[in-house]
Amino acid sequence: MASVQLERVTKIYRGAHGYVKAVDQVSLDIHDQEFVVLVGPSGCGKSTTLRMVAGLEEVTEGTVRIGDRTVNDVAPKDRNIAMVFQNYALYPHMSAYKNMAFGLKMRRVPKHEIDRKVREAARLLGIEHLLNRKPKELSGGERQRVALGRAIVRDPQAFLFDEPLSNLDARLRVSMRAELKKLHRQLRTTTVYVTHDQEEAMTLGDRIAVMRDGVVQQYAPPLEVYARPADRFVAGFVGTPPMNFIPGRLVTAEGARFLDVGIGRIRLADRFAQVTGTEFVLGIRPENLSFEDVPSGGGDSSERSLAMRCGVVEPLGADKDVYLEGADGIRMVARIPADVEVQENSETRVYLDLDRLHLFEPGEAGVNVGLNGHGAQCRAN
Repeated sequence: MASVQLERVTKIYRGAHGYVKAVDQVSLDIHDQEFVVLVGPSGCGKSTTLRMVAGLEEVTEGTVRIGDRTVNDVAPKDRNIAMVFQNYALYPHMSAYKNMAFGLKMRRVPKHEIDRKVREAARLLGIEHLLNRKPKELSGGERQRVALGRAIVRDPQAFLFDEPLSNLDARLRVSMRAELKKLHRQLRTTTVYVTHDQEEAMTLGDRIAVMRDGVVQQYAPPLEVYARPADRFVAGFVGTPPMNFIPGRLVTAEGARFLDVGIGRIRLADRFAQVTGTEFVLGIRPENLSFEDVPSGGGDSSERSLAMRCGVVEPLGADKDVYLEGADGIRMVARIPADVEVQENSETRVYLDLDRLHLFEPGEAGVNVGLNGHGAQCRAN
């Protein structure tokens, strides 16, 4: 086992229309035995970053270290890592046993040692009864376990996972997430995991790196990313439904600061006292909206609520999502308990939990100015 370090790693491809920077100066310090998830939309550079750690892509600039070795010029087979791919990459003509044993056989590991490692990994994964079957005779989840077993038997310094659950159905993905977390607790092997599914990232990672356009926007524990997003992109990407955003202007009245959003003025908490500027974007998560006044941040109820119309109501079991419409094209989603009575097409006041309100600079990746006035400090680069 070992730490994995990326220091200002960049990947540039030469395309038909010039050069494309797929990964832009990514720096990550992944601790020994840590489970780190790279998450972001398609094309953000997360898989390319993983492949540079694996040695499957050449590093254009920067340094990759595994343990105490710089591995930029080390062949993939000599990096002592194991990679699990999205499509499992099993040999169709080989049994599960032979697939798991193949890498060890190529390294001329003694037969008795191969047998011990394969059967031990199979027991750990609960697939002892499947060892004589070929991949076509296995379900998607079973094939994934065989691919995991093939990685485990190598006893690598680090596991690399490239969207390993994306080919599974929703129910199986949930159970396999739990299996992967349990497996990591047992093996304690350093793990770097790539996914576009923010729910997967939140449930699996000790820390998550949220990427956009080849850049790490924030690198922190999942709950910190959720509660204290570094910028508007992170805030909108992490969370379901995504955070609500409303543009407004900062104004001062009677010694208090407000964000004027057109259909009302929202009082700002004391943590925004040092914020300078005029144009901002208010951010608040759906679960921090309610239809009953929850006093927070001082002031009267009109300073923490907006007049809205209830649109579609979506039941979700224990909760329900209410889609809200206001004047000037303002739209929000509120997630509330299922037993709260809400009528579609009715007028209402929606109350904001001011202690959970965020303020972002304008733009798709505007910095969260409520993080002690320095939201950018949460970024990894």
